[in-house]
Amino acid sequence: MINYPFNIANNSESKSNVSYKNRGLSLEKMINDSNKYYRFIDKALIYKKPTPIHIVKTNKENIITEAFFERPSSTDYNGIYRGKYIDFEAKETKSKTSFSLKNIQDNQIEHILKVHEMGGISFLIIYFTALNKIFIYFASDLKKFIKENKRNSIPLEEFIKNGKEVTLTISPILNYLVFIDELLQ
Repeated sequence: MINYPFNIANNSESKSNVSYKNRGLSLEKMINDSNKYYRFIDKALIYKKPTPIHIVKTNKENIITEAFFERPSSTDYNGIYRGKYIDFEAKETKSKTSFSLKNIQDNQIEHILKVHEMGGISFLIIYFTALNKIFIYFASDLKKFIKENKRNSIPLEEFIKNGKEVTLTISPILNYLVFIDELLQ
C-alpha cells in the first residue's frame, strides 16, 4: 500500500470498494483536510479559527476543568487565497428542503456581510447531509436573500439556483477554491 499526503491510500485491494459518496465524514473534517492539502501544495493559507475562551480552572494534569466563551465567535474559517482575504462559516443540516437561518448567529451573518462589503470573499458552506449535497453560498447572494425574503430559512432551491454545488474529489476532498477562482475572473 502506498500512502499519499493526508493518509489518502492507493490500494489495489480497496479500489473495487471505493465509494465517492461522503457517508460518515463531517463537513468540518472535509474542510480541514482540504485546507491542509491547499497549504501543502502552497495554494492557499486557510485555517479554522479557534473559539475564544477564558480558562477559569485547570487540574493537576493541566486539563481545563472550567472555562467560558469570552465573546461570540465570528466565523469558522479565514485565510488568504490569490491575495484575497477569505472568510466563511460551515454548517450542516439534516433537512432535505431548507437551511434554517437560526443555525447561524446574527453576529456571524453581520461578519460575513461586512467582510464582503470591505472587499474580502465571504460565504457559507452548507452541507445537506440527508441529500449528500454541499453548496457554497456567497455573501452577495445571502445579502440579497435576506433583503428580499422574510423567511427564517433558505430553501434548497435557492442554493441550487444561486449557490455553487461542490462535488467531492480525491485531493482535496472538497475543492471549494474552484468557485473562488470563478469569482475572481
